Amino acid sequence: MKELDEVIGRARDWRRGWQERTKLQRIDLYTRVTLCALPWVFLLTWGLLPLVKAFGHGPVAVSLAVAFLVVNAAQCLLSNRNVAAAFAHYRGVEPFPLRRLRIPAVLLAVLTGLLVALAAVGGVEDAGLSLLVLDLPIAFATPYVLLVPVRRYLLLCAAYAVATVALLGAVGVPGRMLFGSAFSLLVVTLLVLVSTRPSAWSLSVMWQAEEARDMQARLAVAEERLRFGRDMHDVLGRNLSVIALKSELAVELAQRGNPAAMDQMVEVQRIARASQQEVRDVVRGYREADLPTELMGAQGVLQAAGIAVTVEGADGAAGIGAPPAVQAALGWVVREAATNVLRHGDPRHCWIRLTRARDAVVLEVENDGAGATDPSGGPGDGGGSGLTGLRERLGALGGTLSATAAGDGLFRVTATVPLTASGPAPGGRSPRGGRPARGGRPDPAPPSPAPSALPEER
Repeated sequence: MKELDEVIGRARDWRRGWQERTKLQRIDLYTRVTLCALPWVFLLTWGLLPLVKAFGHGPVAVSLAVAFLVVNAAQCLLSNRNVAAAFAHYRGVEPFPLRRLRIPAVLLAVLTGLLVALAAVGGVEDAGLSLLVLDLPIAFATPYVLLVPVRRYLLLCAAYAVATVALLGAVGVPGRMLFGSAFSLLVVTLLVLVSTRPSAWSLSVMWQAEEARDMQARLAVAEERLRFGRDMHDVLGRNLSVIALKSELAVELAQRGNPAAMDQMVEVQRIARASQQEVRDVVRGYREADLPTELMGAQGVLQAAGIAVTVEGADGAAGIGAPPAVQAALGWVVREAATNVLRHGDPRHCWIRLTRARDAVVLEVENDGAGATDPSGGPGDGGGSGLTGLRERLGALGGTLSATAAGDGLFRVTATVPLTASGPAPGGRSPRGGRPARGGRPDPAPPSPAPSALPEER
């Protein structure tokens, strides 16, 4: 029973690991596993059946057949080991060390010699010889075709075919079987070429596209940082310069005993308070989520990931009379839900619905990916920081959030916010001005009143 539980646990771990991979990672893994399995399929089918006949031709034929199987299996193992490195070489990630081809080349020569010896002692029948020749170079050629240009690969395969046919002819193989062997070598050469090179090329193009998207995202982040820096410079640059100059002037006037120094410090205080409010406005603008913008952004991002998106109620919350605070709260829900769909699921379709129910606005984000749940991994358990933060944001406005399975492989996030909600968007301070919404910083505290020693601002 314990062993069965371990097997079930491994199966669940494998399934979880498969679901955590991106689509591109799944395609990459599928392609590599297919190419690694190809030599084994040939070994256990066409390469194994002809050797069964060798057990009726004496101990020498049996020994040669067993040696052929052992060497062929070793060649398949080395081929599987070299496939990943050959892919990396083809993509230009890292060069393939040529020393890793020495043992496979030696094993290919040994395999060829064993096959010729089997044909010489009559350990393989006429029809079986063509099948064994078909299985002969496939394990070596699978990674090798990715390491050299196509022209060189074809020339080397042609030279190997000529040498193999010549050796078989030298041990007395009939002419019609020599023709069959030559045809088998031609077939396996082209089979490896058309199955391996296009697969590697497709994966290379897809990885380049993925890297380009990552670079585009990094550039977008860098551009946003520059824009934020420019805005902060425009807001604070002039005011800080004025504050510095007036402070120096106030020091000089104070040293001379001039009462105008107090007026200068009052002006410094006024400019500092104005700068504080301007910074607060800039930061709030960057922290708030705009619902129409978030709807468009979610639709574009999901469609770019190959997910069909249907948006219902696209007029936005403003079209149904929702105040700005409600729009901002729902904008955060759209942003977080779209992020979870991309990170934690593999859906084909996503539906975003915006409706008005009584005195509240209801937003539903539904998808057909079973893994698109809260980042905690449990559907709707609220253990992840993403949905928990949304609940805190909506709770500040009297709203609610639910994330549950909807049946038929669907997962639905539902946010309800009353239209009577008022106050700042949940990106900033809560309506009571105390604890900030999750994920954001508290707005700067209101400026304290001027010290009693200073006159009131005129």
